Amino acid sequence: MIYLDNSATTKPDPSVLESFQQVSSNFFANPSSIHQLGGNAEKLLLTAKKQAAEILGTSPEELVFTSGGTEGNNTAIKGIAVQHQGRGKHIITSDIEHPSIYETCKSLEGLGYEVTYLPVDKNGVISVGDLEKAIRNDTILISIMQVNNETGSIQPIEEIGKIAKNHRKLFLHVDAVQGLGKVPLELNNSGIDLCTFSGHKIHGLKGTGMLYVNKRTKLFPLFHGGNQERALRSGTENLAGSVSFVKALRLIKEREKKELQKLYDMQSYLINELKSMEGVEINTPPYAAPHIINMSVPGIKPEVIIHMLGEQGIYISTKSACSSKLKDESKVLAACGFERDRSTSALRVSLSYDNTLEEMETFSKALSKAIKQFKEALE
Repeated sequence: MIYLDNSATTKPDPSVLESFQQVSSNFFANPSSIHQLGGNAEKLLLTAKKQAAEILGTSPEELVFTSGGTEGNNTAIKGIAVQHQGRGKHIITSDIEHPSIYETCKSLEGLGYEVTYLPVDKNGVISVGDLEKAIRNDTILISIMQVNNETGSIQPIEEIGKIAKNHRKLFLHVDAVQGLGKVPLELNNSGIDLCTFSGHKIHGLKGTGMLYVNKRTKLFPLFHGGNQERALRSGTENLAGSVSFVKALRLIKEREKKELQKLYDMQSYLINELKSMEGVEINTPPYAAPHIINMSVPGIKPEVIIHMLGEQGIYISTKSACSSKLKDESKVLAACGFERDRSTSALRVSLSYDNTLEEMETFSKALSKAIKQFKEALE
């Protein structure tokens, strides 16, 4: 099997599964219980949060365990929108955000909020000048993803953070789900107030994640109840999930330090191979995250190629997994200005540190063969 759909989800690391199993078996008590077992569970939860804070360069009080990217993004955006609506109801985001941000913003428009959707250039990157011009006195939030999940385009988060610092009345939220462990991101003193992470994109488990909420940021919580997680996320904590997330976080950051060049090498090899294939157009911009390659084969439906490769045990995808079953056109590629023949025939290859150059060679040959077979069948 050659698995090349890592932006949709990754295979859990065996040691992450082991940590989940051990904590589930040995620390099953509710961390809020006052007996000794509950106390032990609470200590483990605090230890996990301290470890995550050390890895991310934050303080433990600024981290909230969540169920993943969608919850983190909803908590950040709706939390700011409701908490600070008395000061303004204007939000700035981009045209190519993940559905968990785009649909959240659309839902807020129905409640009287105004949202500015910044356009992107052909490389899928917003203009910092456009962002600055869009800021108003009633702007309360900027929400921009670090790495696009379809094309791998990287937004100028550092520059956006500097702009946010000059407007202290608004908040900056970054969706870092796709960039974690592949594209470095500094949180401390960055201008970023909120940042979303997800476990299942870094060889952790589905249903695990984390939201960074800096000390100056006040949120209206999505959940009310027992006031767990600083009252920002009430509900009995998923202790095993939280510990397993931190384990995955530590492992991916270690691999990022040691193996990042390997991702770039595999991506470079694939792009060169794809450039030599007749009928293949590359949509990923020159400066992109090292694990995503987006391409189009105009004239061939993406699902045809996906199924042909799947029969050989090679797995790739089309668009985002969260929108792959929706209408044919990629909203992201359309926003980048690509013609419909490319935006409706897109394929995404997404790598992990577990992939190899040999797998890239096998995939390239299989893709080239599949395209030729399809075209010959039409003749």
